[in-house]
Amino acid sequence: MVCVKELAGRLAALDPDAGAALQVITYFDRLMEGRVGLEALVRGAAVLSGCPARLVDERRGVRVRVDQDGRRDTSVGPVDPAWPWVPLDTVGSLGSSGSGSGDSGDSPATGTADTAATIPTTPATAPATATTATPPKASAALWLERPGPADGVHAMILERAAHAVRAVMDRTRGWAPLAVPAHDPALVEVVLDASAPLSARTHAAARLGLRQGQSVRAVVLHGGGAEVVPAGQPLPEVRRAGVGPAVEPAELPQSWAAARTALRFTAEGTAQDPGPRTVYAEELGALTLLAAAVGPDTPPIPDVLAVERAVAEAPWAAATLHAVASSPSLRAAAGELTVHHSTLQERLAQAEHILGWEVHSPQGRLRLQLALAVRKLQRNAPALPGARTGDTGAGQATTPA
Repeated sequence: MVCVKELAGRLAALDPDAGAALQVITYFDRLMEGRVGLEALVRGAAVLSGCPARLVDERRGVRVRVDQDGRRDTSVGPVDPAWPWVPLDTVGSLGSSGSGSGDSGDSPATGTADTAATIPTTPATAPATATTATPPKASAALWLERPGPADGVHAMILERAAHAVRAVMDRTRGWAPLAVPAHDPALVEVVLDASAPLSARTHAAARLGLRQGQSVRAVVLHGGGAEVVPAGQPLPEVRRAGVGPAVEPAELPQSWAAARTALRFTAEGTAQDPGPRTVYAEELGALTLLAAAVGPDTPPIPDVLAVERAVAEAPWAAATLHAVASSPSLRAAAGELTVHHSTLQERLAQAEHILGWEVHSPQGRLRLQLALAVRKLQRNAPALPGARTGDTGAGQATTPA
């Protein structure tokens, strides 16, 4: 049996457009099998087309824009009439924003005020009837932010993305009578989305089995991914994650925002990147203010540069400084490092010489703690606002049973 990937390769050799169209179909089918959310679908359309993609559904309160590099962008300007688009109320009717209303059939077509183009609707490049189309006003639509009309491959991207978006919309924000699995990344994305209307989040929470008054937490995973877990459920220590405060389902977006901040204080838990792999937002206290002020582009302060010098000069420095900063006493720090107390004293003397200040005093220890916290925040970029659930490279989203 010939696999789809091999078939796409053979088609590409005979007809590049047909091969590319089949790859588009396969890509979105794979996303649908993973039950991804809206952001992942818009991201797929943007990356495949090489231009920003925009999804807007005013009635359901949905606005998602992703640039060609796969980053979500909240700065949404006006729609350009030259962009190709497809309405989501009647998937398959493709147009350009400057053109008139298309038919509701399955064959997409593009058009502008002056021109119309025939495009392939299947890998066999079956012709479609060109139509004129008016831009959607209050209805839902998906745009590719590039001058239109769309060519064959871009038209296929719009068609398949719109088909997938409509299915996710029906499942997560409508009332489609579908069987919902216990772990649905698209539904998790909705309950964590602060821009989603409360009615949509309430609907998604109900379909996930979350009850009003139930105490749950939002969890953001290192590398991407989201979970919603019961407040009393402990997380596996092997996982690197930021955990938001316990809230009711309607307040999960706030828990998600706090979880993203907590993730920035996590570490790999190794000798070169010591620290906790899981951090709870409510344990950070005033450090959340520090997180708001420090990012990857913040110029390094002298104390952080001093820590970097110490880590570069001594392979034991990172673990030693962390143990001294986080332990109640030097003897406890020596026990954590599994070294003799005198060995730790020798290492500290060398580290203090590099740092330029003593860490034995309360002031010096606080200075070290702040330097390590700032260093960690600069190394850990803020997580994306959107819950990239089920997306490529993201962790699996889970919800309480």
